[in-house]
Amino acid sequence: MTLDVGPEDELPDWAAAKEFYQKYDPKDVIGRGVSSVVRRCVHRATGHEFAVKIMEVTTERLSPEQLEEVREATRRETHILRQVAGHPHIITLIDSYESSSFMFLVFDLMRKGELFDYLTEKVALSEKETRSIMRSLLEAVSFLHANNIVHRDLKPENILLDDNMQIRLSDFGFSCHLEPGEKLRELCGTPGYLAPEILKCSMDETHPGYGKEVDLWACGVILFTLLAGSPPFWHRRQILMLRMVMEGRYQFGSPEWDDRSDTVKDLISRLLHVDPAGRLTAEQALRHPFFERCEGSQPWSLSPRQRFRVGPRARGRAAAPSPVSRGGCCPTARCPLPGGRVDSAGGRARGRKLPPGSAADQERAGEGSLRAAASAAPDRQLCLPALRALGEEGRAAEPGSPLPAPAPWAVPQHGP
Repeated sequence: MTLDVGPEDELPDWAAAKEFYQKYDPKDVIGRGVSSVVRRCVHRATGHEFAVKIMEVTTERLSPEQLEEVREATRRETHILRQVAGHPHIITLIDSYESSSFMFLVFDLMRKGELFDYLTEKVALSEKETRSIMRSLLEAVSFLHANNIVHRDLKPENILLDDNMQIRLSDFGFSCHLEPGEKLRELCGTPGYLAPEILKCSMDETHPGYGKEVDLWACGVILFTLLAGSPPFWHRRQILMLRMVMEGRYQFGSPEWDDRSDTVKDLISRLLHVDPAGRLTAEQALRHPFFERCEGSQPWSLSPRQRFRVGPRARGRAAAPSPVSRGGCCPTARCPLPGGRVDSAGGRARGRKLPPGSAADQERAGEGSLRAAASAAPDRQLCLPALRALGEEGRAAEPGSPLPAPAPWAVPQHGP
């Protein structure tokens, strides 16, 4: 989809990007990030079309520290993309160029766009279509983890669709190598997809850190969202949303989940497991009966009384409130981060930010719907003061919680 061109989308001059221009002819703008523009481009020698991500790295837009951070992050992303080249469900890096003021990454052109946009058009997907998407995503995640790489920003916006509606995982800006036994501590990712251990790590200096398991939590959020058309953890007050994430409180509400199978609910519960040690790995998830049932494989044998925690069933969707002010979720402190992804290390936020819709539009969408959650840009901020407040609240909390108590949900026996 071609986007309107603004002043910030001006093409680099020939002198600043000679090497790129000699090989490619840039065309229309098809996407934007906080610090980048994505254009369709044509390979001059063959006429083949690709997508180029153009990042301006000048002192006019970034401080010297930010410049070095962007360059280093892009080099790391490029290295990882070359390492995973050839996987059928990971975006292919074709070329990369770097000048004194611009960086260029040339990728396959994914004409069908983001899974996020596809989902907002369809509202929710069938289990059959979801099964195909999640199998491909988990295969990509399994491949990354086998190569000691953690993605850290899995979400529908970073899953692209090709002409055959096959997915490709993209945006490796937060990815890094993680050796066995090694842990990470930095706060980065997209708020609604952050695993509990990432939040707890940012609140507790004694926390041991987090590992590859955070990618499987994000897969659970994506699986839930594809089937329900809304995210599992959503509240207009972000401090409550963060608490819901850390306690693993979500609900299979009506009517969205009335016709969904017990099998897929079981898989979601095993991915959205608060304790990372009890969370499925990508390989284990691919062996779950949700995937095996359509291939004639033997399903797992599950205990008939096995239980997991979910919130009580909703009586229906409530109307979405208006977006909160740009001060964020903390009434006593302004959130320092804009909408989109967050990175505590550099104090920067990156990623797509959608314009807020009107209150009437959000009422029609319903609280917690995917479009309402994405549209309320201020609510997608990860407010660092909110995390600190949540930590203080946890230490001084009295018995009782304003959130509804979760109800157990019995998993029926799976088997012949």
